[in-house]
Amino acid sequence: MSFYQFFIAPFTEYDFLLRALLACIAISLGSTPIGTLLLLRRMSLMGDALSHAVLPGAAIGYLIAGLSLMAMTVGGLIAGLLIALLAGYTSRKTILQEDATLAGFFILSLALGGLIVTASGSTVDLMHFLFGNILAVDQNALILIAGATTLTLVTLSLIYRPIIIECFDRSFFHTISGYGQLYHFLFLGLVVINLVAAFQTLGTLLAFGLMMLPAIVARLWSRNIASLFFIAAG
Repeated sequence: MSFYQFFIAPFTEYDFLLRALLACIAISLGSTPIGTLLLLRRMSLMGDALSHAVLPGAAIGYLIAGLSLMAMTVGGLIAGLLIALLAGYTSRKTILQEDATLAGFFILSLALGGLIVTASGSTVDLMHFLFGNILAVDQNALILIAGATTLTLVTLSLIYRPIIIECFDRSFFHTISGYGQLYHFLFLGLVVINLVAAFQTLGTLLAFGLMMLPAIVARLWSRNIASLFFIAAG
């Protein structure tokens, strides 16, 4: 079997394979910079918590409208943003740190999402929500992923300097700027958006894996921030 037949021909002959490939490339371009920033901010496990926070919202969207991309996306987005805001609020009003509150909400979200899916009596397996179906990507899902990636890259280009400064010296940044919390929650919003965009394609578990694993590997190869983004995406 030639190189062309093995690596190129399937993507030219089958549209569903081409859509899957394009979806993975788009997710990589949008998610890996977010994963790199999570790594630099020592918030890697926060991405894991938020990936599971998406599950109950997506499950409720499924109960309302079935396998509707829009309903599950909106539900997952609302649930993820709500958990991020609740975790931040709880950490500021109690003695718990944000990682502890996220861990608590993560466990509750995962349990609630699993309960909703299994108690609904649906024929859709819980595994679909956890691992997705990359070969089932349609045009609408591809547009959603491309839109999330574009929004992520544009937003990061606009807030790049303050986000990087906060990664390395949060106290200094909060001293010179009164918008520290705004940038923090804006960044968490980008995390949720990317997880939701990748949800139907890769599920909650694999979406987080594609976000973090390339960033972790890239960190072993480079200490330059700009090159970290390119290596992780590659």
